[in-house]
Amino acid sequence: MGISTELQYATLDDLYLDAMNPRLGRHNVGEELSQEDVLDLMSDWTLDELAVSYLESGFWTHEALLAVEEELYGKPRLVVVEGNRRLAALIYLRRAINGEQVSRKWRLLIENRDVREKLFNEIPYIQVDSREEIESFLGFRHVTGIKEWNPEEKAQYIAQLIDERGMTYEQVMRKIGSKTPTVRENYISYRLLLQMESALEDFSPEYAERRFSVMYLTLKRSGVQKYLQIDIMADPETAKKPVPEDHLNNLANFALWLFGNKKHPPLFADSRQVDNFNRILESPDAVRYLEESKRPNFDYAFQLARGDEPELVRLINEAADSIALSLSRVHHYKDSHDVQRAVKRLAIDFKELLDRFPNVREELARDD
Repeated sequence: MGISTELQYATLDDLYLDAMNPRLGRHNVGEELSQEDVLDLMSDWTLDELAVSYLESGFWTHEALLAVEEELYGKPRLVVVEGNRRLAALIYLRRAINGEQVSRKWRLLIENRDVREKLFNEIPYIQVDSREEIESFLGFRHVTGIKEWNPEEKAQYIAQLIDERGMTYEQVMRKIGSKTPTVRENYISYRLLLQMESALEDFSPEYAERRFSVMYLTLKRSGVQKYLQIDIMADPETAKKPVPEDHLNNLANFALWLFGNKKHPPLFADSRQVDNFNRILESPDAVRYLEESKRPNFDYAFQLARGDEPELVRLINEAADSIALSLSRVHHYKDSHDVQRAVKRLAIDFKELLDRFPNVREELARDD
C-alpha cells in the first residue's frame, strides 16, 4: 500500500507515541520505553504552542499524523511515526481538561475555554505499511526540508539508513534529497561520535551532543583530518571506525579540546573559531603545546601556529593602499601642520617596521 492517500480518524487512546523517534536522543530510544517515559522526554518541546492552535482552530486535516501498525507492548498498535509533537500536545491538553496533574502553563491554557470532545475523538491520520515506506518523506522533511531536526538527529537518521538498512551514500542521497558529500560527512561525524563513546574512558556524551554541529564543521578541515587520520572520503564500511587504533590518543585530545568535560571547558566556545582551530592543528609547535599543557590557551596556541599572519598581511596591505591613495593628493597640503604631524608619525612607524625586517631595508637601499 505504501503511503495511503486515504484520510482516517482515530481517538486519542488509539494512537501511540513513537519510542523510536530520533528526536528522543540515541540514549533514550527503545521499544521498552513506556508512553509516559516518551511523553516526559518530550515535555520541553514547546508543545503548548501547538495546543493553542488546536484550541483556536481545531486539528487541521492537512497536518494529519502518519502512523504505522506494529507490535508495541505485546499488541498491534497504531504508532505515530510523523507527528509526535502534535499527539503529545493533545495528550497534555486532555490531561489538563480532565484535571490531571500537569504544569501550571497547561492549566492556564484551558481557563475559560470550551474544548470540543471532537478534538480528541476525531484525530486525522494516514496509515503507512511500514517505517521504511515513510523514510523518504521523513528524510526530506526533517533532514533537508522545512522542519529540520537538529544536527545530531539528522546524522543519526542518516546512520540508521546506512547501518540498519544497508544503504549506500548515493541511495540515502536520493531518498532524502540531499547531496552525497553531505550524507557522507554526516555519517562519518556520527560514527566518530560513537567511536568516542566506545573507545574513550573519560568522555561525556552530553557535552558532545550540544556541540555536534561544531564537530561536523571541524571534520571538513584538512588539519583536523590529518591529526585524527580520518579519511573524509571513506566508504561506509571503512568509516564505521573513522579514527585508526594508533591515533586514539589523538582522538582523546581532540574530544577534550572540542567538547571539554566536567573539569575542563572546551578549548574554544565560538563555532567561528573552527578555521583557527584547524590552523592550530596544522602546526607541530601548537599541537605540542596543546598536548603538553594542563590548561592550554587557545589564543596562545593560535600565536604559536602563526595564525595571525594572514591578518597582519591584510593590515600592512591596507596601510600601503591608504598611503598610495594619499600620495595622489598630499602635495596640495605641504604647508599643513596636521598633515606634517601625520607624515612624521608614519615615518617613525615605517622606520621601526624596517628595523624588524633588515633584509627589506637592505633591498630598498640597493634599489636606490
